Amino acid sequence: MESFSQQCLDMARSMLSHNLDSINQDGTITPVEGEEPRLDEPGHAALAIGEFYRATGEPELDGKDLIDLAARCITQQVFRDPPQENGLAYAALALLSFGPSKERNPVWERLVDETRERLDKLLLNRSDYDNHWQTFNIAKAVCRFSLGLSKKDETGRLIERFLDRIDQTSSSGYFDDVDDGIGGSYSLYGVMSFVFIRQSLQLHSNPGLRERKLPSLRTYAQKYIKILPDLVREDGLGWAFSKSSGAYGQMHLISLLLQGFRDGWVPDDRQQKYFDLLRRLFYFFYVTFLDQEHGYLIVRDQERTAFAGHTTRLSNFDGARYLSQWARLSKDVKAPTGAPADPFKSGCRFVIFDKSNKKEQGLLLYRNVDSGLQIQMPLVSCGAKPTADGLPFPHSPGVLDWPNNTYLPILIPELTFRGEQYIPAFYGKRCTTGLGFKRSFYFRYEQPDLISTNEKIANNIGSCKVSWTFAGNKITSEFIYTVKNQIAMDRFRYMLAIGSPHSNHRVDSSPMLGQEGLRCQVLKDDFQGTWKETEVVTNDPTYRANYGNLHYLQTLERDYPLIMRPGQTYRLSVSFDPDIIAVGETE
Repeated sequence: MESFSQQCLDMARSMLSHNLDSINQDGTITPVEGEEPRLDEPGHAALAIGEFYRATGEPELDGKDLIDLAARCITQQVFRDPPQENGLAYAALALLSFGPSKERNPVWERLVDETRERLDKLLLNRSDYDNHWQTFNIAKAVCRFSLGLSKKDETGRLIERFLDRIDQTSSSGYFDDVDDGIGGSYSLYGVMSFVFIRQSLQLHSNPGLRERKLPSLRTYAQKYIKILPDLVREDGLGWAFSKSSGAYGQMHLISLLLQGFRDGWVPDDRQQKYFDLLRRLFYFFYVTFLDQEHGYLIVRDQERTAFAGHTTRLSNFDGARYLSQWARLSKDVKAPTGAPADPFKSGCRFVIFDKSNKKEQGLLLYRNVDSGLQIQMPLVSCGAKPTADGLPFPHSPGVLDWPNNTYLPILIPELTFRGEQYIPAFYGKRCTTGLGFKRSFYFRYEQPDLISTNEKIANNIGSCKVSWTFAGNKITSEFIYTVKNQIAMDRFRYMLAIGSPHSNHRVDSSPMLGQEGLRCQVLKDDFQGTWKETEVVTNDPTYRANYGNLHYLQTLERDYPLIMRPGQTYRLSVSFDPDIIAVGETE
């Protein structure tokens, strides 16, 4: 892993070199043109510098004093108004990255007394969170105790509280990033939380506490590690759903795997398999999101975009932080020897995140090795802020695409009653998977009550049954609606998004649509929708994906009322047989 470590350091050095000039004299961060700065960016920049220092021991980069830059960023973060707990947590870990105590910490020596006093006060003051922000409290507690600002260590208690709440919100032990709506926001922030907590513990001045808490963390973090063989696509695409995927969908998983290898969380008999996954994840990240000529991270350009909160500066500092972290972690990881990893197999499984009387939620994973089709289909909450990233349809970038950070009813029907839009998303009951005819797989769930796009359950309208069937390369979906009382449906809408991988930053083995496209066929439509004129969105920045550009939106719509009657079923059945080719076949 020595060469991998050096490669990561070289990229981190280059990435920092391109972004250190954005740090102003007062520690604020100058955004790239066309973007607005975030209030927590100084903290992220400080931790990136701190991780680079931990990995290299170098106090300078390109003639710039890293100690001084870190002190500036930390000072700016400490005096942010209003205080930013997330940025403060990153700044706290950044401070510890330069030394485990005040007496041997060059950045602490650069801070003036006023900054030290305010930092002490802010680290003590904290709100209690039941989402991923609780990890920031853990980082603040680690810093406060390790620097000797407090004789009482709250780290262990905060970690236990964090883990207890996982058991309260998930029957299977997955992290619910609790938000508004129906509950069950099982997103990439679950992976990020364990990565961040583990990094905080590594900086704790008491190694005994770290050893006591690692077994508990392992119990939950391993659940994410175990789904990676079915989650990671053959070309190396990692976590592809939820609002914060894209480059972070690669970076968080790589960190989790490297931490898992270091801590012995990867089973010995599967090390070769997971090492192969690590290689694929990194290669996809390297080719897809890095400008290899100039050496910086690209999360948005003329062909793709990212989660609105992930500014270019923030992503670059986070990228440099992760690369430095990987360089350090990989020195403790030995490449496994022996037989090559087992090849991927076709299959289908539903990972249950939560199963209760109220709701069932999870993630469907399907792979067909013959065609290269692989999908991730989440049935989770979007936190009452719906975007296509988290809706229950087959997510497969390059084949079945969707707009990032934008709501559209992609591959699912949207029914409007009394001015409210309802979609078969966010929760299910009686979720089942199994083998169907001719080696097909099916996934079915029911919604006894319809749910609106802002995740409000309507008890007096009707119900929906959903069925997805996967047979090789063919996908068939069926939605069956019934109503409790006669009601007028104001509008029906169902949409397809046609996109393509990035024209330059893409992996040759990635799947994409050939000339025949999705080969969509409407088998049954009791809503009597008609296909509207195809909307060309190639140059519309509203409709871009994490991995490439969207070109067309196709809408099946009924824009006048339909009287729906009880005792009658209303079906929509649509099939797809996508023409899939590899990106390299087009060149």
